[in-house]
Amino acid sequence: MNVIQTALPDVLLFEPRVFGDERGYFFESFRLDVFERHAGPRRFVQDNESLSRHGVLRGLHYQKSPHTQGKLVRAIRGTVLDVAVDIRRGSPTWGKHVAEVLSGENHRMMWIPPGFAHGFAVLSDTALFSYKCDAYYAPESDAGVAWNDPEIGVDWRIAPGDVSLSAKDAGQPRLCDIEGLDLPF
Repeated sequence: MNVIQTALPDVLLFEPRVFGDERGYFFESFRLDVFERHAGPRRFVQDNESLSRHGVLRGLHYQKSPHTQGKLVRAIRGTVLDVAVDIRRGSPTWGKHVAEVLSGENHRMMWIPPGFAHGFAVLSDTALFSYKCDAYYAPESDAGVAWNDPEIGVDWRIAPGDVSLSAKDAGQPRLCDIEGLDLPF
């Protein structure tokens, strides 16, 4: 498995070796020893899956203390633009983001550790998206940042008028209005 460092510390891409022939393909989608060697020890406790159509944007989400959550995410089918934003209070990369294309064809996975807000936009007709989480969903800790905050400046690769949001995501605060997370960097 190839591990790729992104522009933000601790946000990693995992790119599996795919073995294919006329019958199809095979790859290891997760391997604990490789993951922990690069991202540190984690205990994954919950897997989530979503199916979304073109233009759906989910995010930017995170969980506040004491229920911070890291996610290993991938697109099983379709193509998404996956985004992580550093929201660790005092971090030298506060408010900076990385955006990576994850797809059913490139099989890449992105590790978004606690301390980063996460979101994705569907670029294909549909996308089947999988999350491996290291903490349970805690509604009382659920939080987010505005997807279109100019201070963050994400190019979602979808015209703003074509973006489809939940009511919750449409009403998230700007980065300057959140407290941020007290986590190491």
